[in-house]
Amino acid sequence: MTSRIDSMYQFHQAALNLRAARQELIASNIANADTPNYKAKDIDFASALQGALSEAGPKLQMATTTGNHLTDGTGESVMGSPVLYRGALQPSADGNTVDMDVERAQFADNALRYEASVRFISDKTKDVLAALQG
Repeated sequence: MTSRIDSMYQFHQAALNLRAARQELIASNIANADTPNYKAKDIDFASALQGALSEAGPKLQMATTTGNHLTDGTGESVMGSPVLYRGALQPSADGNTVDMDVERAQFADNALRYEASVRFISDKTKDVLAALQG
């Protein structure tokens, strides 16, 4: 029974973790709106979620003993998904690519989807508890 419950919540757990990480990226963009040469960051949520669900387990990293060793070239990542730079809609004189209108809209959209997932999990949990009690 536990494995069925775990599998039922696995998707939502991955989605909530990715939503929280994405919210941090967007908040970082907003915080750095006035930082010269700051590049706005985001993730491709759909591919990140697909990657998080398809992973069989954590990937092992090769141990390095010096900073001169080669890396896998992925750079920054969130739960195994690469962090992408958002293109500038309007160029700025200081090289900053943060557009506050876009960031606010993305922040609100992500927060709304996060809350919807939490409510869905809550409703699903109530259904499971009702089935166990009844």
